[in-house]
Amino acid sequence: MIRTLLLLPPLVALMAGGCDSVDRRAQAATDVAVQMLRAVADRDGAAACALLAPETAAGLAESPGPSCAEAVLGEDLPAPGAGRGVDVYGQWAQVRLDGGTVFLAVFRGGWRVVAAGCSPRGDGRPYDCVLGGS
Repeated sequence: MIRTLLLLPPLVALMAGGCDSVDRRAQAATDVAVQMLRAVADRDGAAACALLAPETAAGLAESPGPSCAEAVLGEDLPAPGAGRGVDVYGQWAQVRLDGGTVFLAVFRGGWRVVAAGCSPRGDGRPYDCVLGGS
């Protein structure tokens, strides 16, 4: 019984620390999603592209078309809205904002936007996204 009582405080601290880590990761993903949409709203294509996943940015900058920084400003993305929820699944996150959903993944530089301006289509079908998501 004494051993169990001695192990309980470290176990509770470990569990609480794990929740804190998930909360921090969720906040970090939300911050990146909002920053990317804010950059588009502010007409700062370079800043928006810096927050995109490499494949998403490359898809915008298909040659001989415009650069990523120019192309992202032409997308019909929603303005950054209030957060409605976030789910983190390991290296992936889904951030629900007023105006749309943003999907992110973790890369070496942190969270990056994989798809944005996404709306559910229902019936278990994939989201319909303005940017990325293919």
